[in-house]
Amino acid sequence: MLDVLTLDQLRTFVAVVETGSFRKGAARLARAQSAVSHAIANLERELGLSLFDRASHRPRLTPEGEALLANARDILLRVDAMRARARGVGQGVELELSLVVDTLFPLDLVGMALVEVRETYPTVAIRLDVAPMGGPASALLEQRSTLAIMAGEDFRDPRLSFTALSPIEQVAVVAGSHPLARQPAGTPLDVAQLFDHLQIVLADPTPMSEGRSFGVLSPQTCRVGSQEAKHAMILAGLGWGRLPGWLVARDLREGRLHRLDTSALGRGGQTRYEVYLVHRLDQPLGPAARTFARALAEHDG
Repeated sequence: MLDVLTLDQLRTFVAVVETGSFRKGAARLARAQSAVSHAIANLERELGLSLFDRASHRPRLTPEGEALLANARDILLRVDAMRARARGVGQGVELELSLVVDTLFPLDLVGMALVEVRETYPTVAIRLDVAPMGGPASALLEQRSTLAIMAGEDFRDPRLSFTALSPIEQVAVVAGSHPLARQPAGTPLDVAQLFDHLQIVLADPTPMSEGRSFGVLSPQTCRVGSQEAKHAMILAGLGWGRLPGWLVARDLREGRLHRLDTSALGRGGQTRYEVYLVHRLDQPLGPAARTFARALAEHDG
């Protein structure tokens, strides 16, 4: 009967699917492999169908298992959200507020919001990190951070809650001394011209973008680990790349950088990204985190 299904069975089912084996699922859950196998067998018996095809070396989902996986994940997300809401009722002030910020987002806005947190909750320790690409999402999913500021839609996850902030723009630029800066005004660059020159790109410190490419057009690349390094290499004339508009505004005004007019990287070489304040669905925000979220929205607006 379906009324004897347990959340433990559903969590075990999802863990095995996400890790790819009963052994790895057991390691994630810190349980014996025999206990995981038993839980899956009980779940299959209660459902009256097989969730996994065990004929091969690794368990593969059956069509029935594929159909029910989304339901299992949805149930677990809803339960986690309910538990988080319950824990948040009457919750005390946090000992620490940890935050990971996407390199595309201006840190001065973060600083202004944190000033308000400190004024209201002076005993709360603050831990701030900056990371590119999948870094903020990874920190949340691995529970290394309370909050994250993420840019774009590439690293969304159903386990995370997103609140939109103001968008930011990335601009394709090159040093004024670079050959690409000599393109006549009003003559857009085509992809072939960009191919001929080194592109400076950010490297993802996580495996979340493995097998994916984000705006990389040239076969010649220099991968760097921070926005500051990317900015410095482009200013030095090593190659071209995209940088946040707020970061290069002064360089463009004073002629150190030159905008690349190319539709291959957005209209006029400019791309807009939505920015979000993000937290885990199953981790309620405490008073200091809520204060930061409110203050950031006010300063960002």
